[in-house]
Amino acid sequence: MENCKEKKIEDYVRSIPDFPEEGIIFRDVTSILQDADGFALAVDSMQKLLEDTDIDVIVGTESRGFIFGAPIAYNLHKPLVLVRKKGKLPCETIEQSYELEYGSAVVEMHRDSIQPGQKVAIVDDLIATGGTIEAAAHMVEELGGEVVKIVFLMELAGLKGRERLEKYEVASVIRYEGK
Repeated sequence: MENCKEKKIEDYVRSIPDFPEEGIIFRDVTSILQDADGFALAVDSMQKLLEDTDIDVIVGTESRGFIFGAPIAYNLHKPLVLVRKKGKLPCETIEQSYELEYGSAVVEMHRDSIQPGQKVAIVDDLIATGGTIEAAAHMVEELGGEVVKIVFLMELAGLKGRERLEKYEVASVIRYEGK
């Protein structure tokens, strides 16, 4: 007998225990992308979190934010702005550094990518500590944009990234309580 139960996005996530170190459960987004139905469900679910939100621009962070941001921007007929690692964008950029668990990193966006007053939604696959997205939001604001919503496919609540982003409206499709 065929299973009549419709699959949820969680059903497409491959969980890998003890990676990258013991005690961590790695939530693998590639298993979602490798299934056409899973990918469509992920994009549709993230896009649904943006319903009733006035948006001018979608910002996607390197690299999986590009994967989900691009189809959402296409579906909503909005421009897609990329936030990339330092040195990857060809035109004049602004940059923001942020702290990682071990060290720091720098992300950039084109100086002309956000116009003053534009309403921006930031999209990424996963919120852990929130550092990358906080850096992206600061750059949007530096250019005069307003971050109206931040959307994630998955949230690792145990790493408290949502608290770091508390001044923004944050939504996630899936919430895992651990790290």
